Amino acid sequence: MNVSMLLDMVSDSAPDRIAIGGRSSGLTFGDVQIRARRLAGILSRRGADRLGLIDLNSEAVPLCLYGAGIAGVPFAPVNYRLSDDQLRRMLERLAPALVVVGEGIAERCGSINGIEMIGRDELLAALASDDTPVLDEYPFVDPEDIAVLLFTSGTTGDPKAAVLRHRHLTAYILESVEFLGADEADAQLVSVPPYHIAGISAVLSSTFSGRRIAYLPGFDAEDWVRTVVEQEVTQAMVVPTMLGRILDLADQTGADLSRLRNLAYGGGRMPLELIKRAMASLPQVQYVNAYGLTETSSTISILGPDDHSEAMASDDPAVQQRLCSVGRPLPAVEVEIRDPFGNPLPVGERGEIHVRGDQISGEYLGESLLDSEGWFPTKDAGYLDEGGYLYLDGRLDDVIVRGAENLSPGEIEDVLLAHPAVADAAVFGVPDPEWGEAVAAVIVLDAGADATAEELQDHVRAQLRSTKTPQAIRFVDELPYNETGKLLRRVLRTDFADA
Repeated sequence: MNVSMLLDMVSDSAPDRIAIGGRSSGLTFGDVQIRARRLAGILSRRGADRLGLIDLNSEAVPLCLYGAGIAGVPFAPVNYRLSDDQLRRMLERLAPALVVVGEGIAERCGSINGIEMIGRDELLAALASDDTPVLDEYPFVDPEDIAVLLFTSGTTGDPKAAVLRHRHLTAYILESVEFLGADEADAQLVSVPPYHIAGISAVLSSTFSGRRIAYLPGFDAEDWVRTVVEQEVTQAMVVPTMLGRILDLADQTGADLSRLRNLAYGGGRMPLELIKRAMASLPQVQYVNAYGLTETSSTISILGPDDHSEAMASDDPAVQQRLCSVGRPLPAVEVEIRDPFGNPLPVGERGEIHVRGDQISGEYLGESLLDSEGWFPTKDAGYLDEGGYLYLDGRLDDVIVRGAENLSPGEIEDVLLAHPAVADAAVFGVPDPEWGEAVAAVIVLDAGADATAEELQDHVRAQLRSTKTPQAIRFVDELPYNETGKLLRRVLRTDFADA
């Protein structure tokens, strides 16, 4: 099966249901199907081996994803926030390709051999025209063919191109989404960028469930709240920093978010007090914590609405603690925790998270990280509890090595976040001439709250031990996160060293 078949199933069954845009003026699934077929014709006639996109969110995203799928060429959305030189290098790697570009992108990139650029508005106009022909003959698209290339956000050098084949993406959707399971009035607000796996999975899952997508070019709290109200949005995905800003704005303005029924979150650590606040402020909403990676075709474990409700209502600390987990693996995904030598670890012991399943790619162009049995090492640290709930403990690269002891930044952050004056915290290692690395922390205090470095050090020392107590603490107004909610520890390390 390939991704375009997901669209065909829905458009054949519910062609008049709105797929993208406003309730009365948006594109139907039938519209999306014919326009995607026209785009496939354009790709064929221009001899493009790949379809790129460098642009903000718009209806062009699903049209490009499905048009490329019909034509049997990979779809490669690229991060428009990259520098001009980085964009040029990315495009050189995509050639020969047709690349859909937003305003000003062509001028930034200039002429590149093997790359033909077309403006988004020009493309959308062509796809809306009955004069634009579809393919004369549709090619056979093998499930093993590449559906999507996503460039990972590497910290050094050029990003790798993660490979997601048709079989990976369709396996994820068929195992986790109910066909036409959404009500016709349902709408999902998408503000994550198109070059992120969450942006790809939002298109596929919304299509297969028959849910309308309302796009925001990017996240802005005021635009987000206004769109939820105006578009009668019922479902959205946020990262923790976004959720905090949304709740603050809703409290200030009294915005009516009562139609919102489902809220998925992920991409970063969710502070316990923040999710509790959200559940109290928006009690009609069902919350889902979703954990996944680019290389796993999106979500691999979920903390569902019932898990949230049970944790909030329980007097059992172990059950309450599940609000800090990412839930249990999807039925079709296996999860195993391993030590540095690849040996499985028992319940409760921290190690590297390994995953296996039909949706798991674990592949980059020219390189597969799957072992002989199909297991993918995520480079995320974590552990499983007795109930099978998965807890994340940061990236393996984030582990602080102090002397001969490995210290978990996440464990120390959890203790700091439990202090009543702390709104956000980041812990990382900095060079130390005696111990190799020392523990450092950057703290954001709650508005109007006050705490000293010594007070916070005593707080950590009382609950953990001296070796895990931050030797140095700085206070800042906010922590650096990327647009998908990942804490940029490398930025903090650099800033800390410079200071």
